[in-house]
Amino acid sequence: MYDKKLKIAIQKSGRLSKDSRKLLHNCDIKVNFQKNKLISFSENMPIDVMCVRDDDIPGLVIDGIVDLGIVGRNVLEEEVLKRKFKLEKISFKILKHLDFGICRLSIGLPTEKKYYGINCLNGLRIATSYPYILKKYFNKKNISFKLCKLNGSVEVAIRAGLADAIFDLVSTGEALVSNGLKEVKIIHNSSACIISNDSNLNLFKKNIINTFISRINGVIKARESKYIVMHISSSKVNSIINLFSGCTKPTIYKLKFLEKDEMVAVHIVSRESIFWDTMEKLKELGAKSILILPIEKMLE
Repeated sequence: MYDKKLKIAIQKSGRLSKDSRKLLHNCDIKVNFQKNKLISFSENMPIDVMCVRDDDIPGLVIDGIVDLGIVGRNVLEEEVLKRKFKLEKISFKILKHLDFGICRLSIGLPTEKKYYGINCLNGLRIATSYPYILKKYFNKKNISFKLCKLNGSVEVAIRAGLADAIFDLVSTGEALVSNGLKEVKIIHNSSACIISNDSNLNLFKKNIINTFISRINGVIKARESKYIVMHISSSKVNSIINLFSGCTKPTIYKLKFLEKDEMVAVHIVSRESIFWDTMEKLKELGAKSILILPIEKMLE
């Protein structure tokens, strides 16, 4: 019976934890998470969720201990490079790139230090939690460096006299600034993704995954889209469509005659951001009763 339950690993705390749990909730996977509990169970689907350290997620998927993992591509890349270096077996597949956990791995230097290009880092001691990604990049550039491996608080390494530069995760850049550092070179861009181990999946689990991914697609499309409703002259409908290059084919309802022109109600789903200048252009075209509404769920 246990083999008939899909096992998903997510980060127990940190950058991706809240968004991963929110994603499950938005996909209507009801999980009763309890603090300090390793495994939580879905109430409405045959799914178990394992809350672990983010660094452990790629290995759990690759080794077939869990079926799916929600993890940052930076963590995944580091684990893959480490296993390649150790000549270990690697088996996984990225099923879906997600729209959260967006960050980058960058080189940071003291604010007062001049940066003349990547070659000026040659021979420096660099502190990082991602030595394999850093080594891969520097090998391509034929640059040598001295490694200072840290598992946390990398941004304080220079001030503590442990390193000349850092290679660390950057999101807003506030941590760098607060420690007297500046970002000088982006080496790796990252975001969250869902990975699986296909060799460990039976047909039952694959069907659950297909449902899960379909719901995720709907959640992401809904977040990216807006539902637009307006009244406008039927002669201006094509102008409205041209204004929204990322819209679906509109639904049009005839209204009673008002003034000189026949008025219609136009309903559009747009996948582009709607700013005030767009609404003002709609007004100039004669649109009335303009509504911009969020979309909770969406399937195509």
